[in-house]
Amino acid sequence: MSADAASHATVFGLDPLWLSTAILILSYAAIMTERVNRAIVALLGAGVVILSGVLDQDRAIAGIDFNTIALLTGMMLLVAISKRSGMFQYVAVWSAKAARGSPWAMLALLSLVTALASALLDNVTTVLLMAPVTLVITEQLKVPPYPFLFTEIFASNIGGTATLIGDPPNIIIGSATGLTFNDFLVNLAPVVLLILAIQIAINHLIWGRKMKVDRAARARVMGFKPAEAINDRPLLWKSLCVLALVILGFILAHPLHLEPGSIALLGAALLLLLENLGRSAEDQSHSVHRTFGEVEWITIFFFIGLFVIVAGVEHAGLLSLLADALIRLTGGDLTVTTLAILWASAILSAIIDNIPFVATMIPVIKNMASGFGGPEGLLPLWWSLSLGACLGGNGTLIGASANLTVAGIGERAGVPFRFVPFLLLAFPMMLMSILVSTVYVYLRYL
Repeated sequence: MSADAASHATVFGLDPLWLSTAILILSYAAIMTERVNRAIVALLGAGVVILSGVLDQDRAIAGIDFNTIALLTGMMLLVAISKRSGMFQYVAVWSAKAARGSPWAMLALLSLVTALASALLDNVTTVLLMAPVTLVITEQLKVPPYPFLFTEIFASNIGGTATLIGDPPNIIIGSATGLTFNDFLVNLAPVVLLILAIQIAINHLIWGRKMKVDRAARARVMGFKPAEAINDRPLLWKSLCVLALVILGFILAHPLHLEPGSIALLGAALLLLLENLGRSAEDQSHSVHRTFGEVEWITIFFFIGLFVIVAGVEHAGLLSLLADALIRLTGGDLTVTTLAILWASAILSAIIDNIPFVATMIPVIKNMASGFGGPEGLLPLWWSLSLGACLGGNGTLIGASANLTVAGIGERAGVPFRFVPFLLLAFPMMLMSILVSTVYVYLRYL
């Protein structure tokens, strides 16, 4: 047991190790049942961690990763403002025209666009904007929308794997380890491109080659005018400039000695300023209030509570015990441990929320540093955790937030997403992506 744990030997007469473990398990169980909002569960769990004495308030606050919170909030603010310009709708309509109304080409192009957008923004926002436009286009083409929405789910989770900011698990891993935007891009983008190409080929074999459209439908799509999707051209240019500066900031974060969270919040503040310049004080208040209202506060507070719960089990010594057990189980072999983390992360992330899973695994992996020659020796494990957690989300309908978002949009439009049919198709595809990742990780790092 750690020194921290020893200093809290009794809490209500219970060992803090068992108490913090019970809080973690009960919180996970409550999150999985989805009977209570996950932010409420996480905050209640965090409150119990403090009230029970597992952590004092100072340690609880120290356990919150404010870089992750700042990065998420900053990117959500940037997207909330940028989307008002209509840029996402423009890209979707442009893709349909570029495909010249061919369903197969449109399937491929929308996959590429969704993956690219998810790599640079968050994947939930990407599908939230792409899916409704896709429904309009497929309606005009008279082709079934399900294959397109299914493809966008996969593309969003695959694309988000490529960068530090693409998927919440990567944001947490990057913040906890100091791995930069460039590190993620250089190490994960190659395998993500390969998986995406294979995924597009599979989609063609399953759906693309069977879909046909008549001339009239093709002509309707070719009649779309992408420029009409732009609602606010000045805002479009301001958004593009600020987003470019933020991406440049991520690339130069290491030499600038800046955390990604600081860059994202600074970018959000700059875009808020540019959007509100020249307006009256009252209009500015309404505009800023509206923008702040579009931040996913449920996600933000879920993270805050979760970080405190995980800090509780970390200080109590549970994560050290898990790390030791994992090393014993794999015989301390780096290759076996790396591949075990990759596959376990993928399969578990398909079943449970990958965000708490990754938050729990980070201190477990950090505790293995001494067994693998220090922090540098852990790099293969970090890439495996990222690939497993992000790609594993494609395995089931509940594996990632983007999946449920698209399913909700589809069902409102009369396109049902059922758990079992989705699972039967998605799970083997997800396993294929993990198999490709296994070969990549083994050849490059082991």
